[in-house]
Amino acid sequence: MSELFSERWMDNFLAQWNADDELVESLQEIKFGSNIGYGIEDEDDPRVVLTVENGIATSASIFKGQPLNWDIRCSEAQWKKWISNPPGVMAIGFAFTSGKVKFKIGDYESMLNDPRMAAPFIRHFAVMGRA
Repeated sequence: MSELFSERWMDNFLAQWNADDELVESLQEIKFGSNIGYGIEDEDDPRVVLTVENGIATSASIFKGQPLNWDIRCSEAQWKKWISNPPGVMAIGFAFTSGKVKFKIGDYESMLNDPRMAAPFIRHFAVMGRA
């Protein structure tokens, strides 16, 4: 596996995202499109951005001030834990309420209350593990 959030890792993440028919198709059904930032909890900016258009990842890059719809932060140890052992809904909920995952941008609660969004969100951690 490439170094977490490196350009090579992001290229692999984009490829794995698009290779996961279940993830792509579930997001296409709701016409999901967003710029998703990923980063480390106490840093000012996310490290990387994944752009998704109608369920398909169209670009993955180092963050350079792009506008974001979501900005998800964890400790590096938490990211690595989830990538090696993808979490379920309960683990994500616990991590959110305990502060182990933070959404600097994005409405986490409404996303998890909508099964059309929650299932792909949970699934994307497994996709990260293949990057």
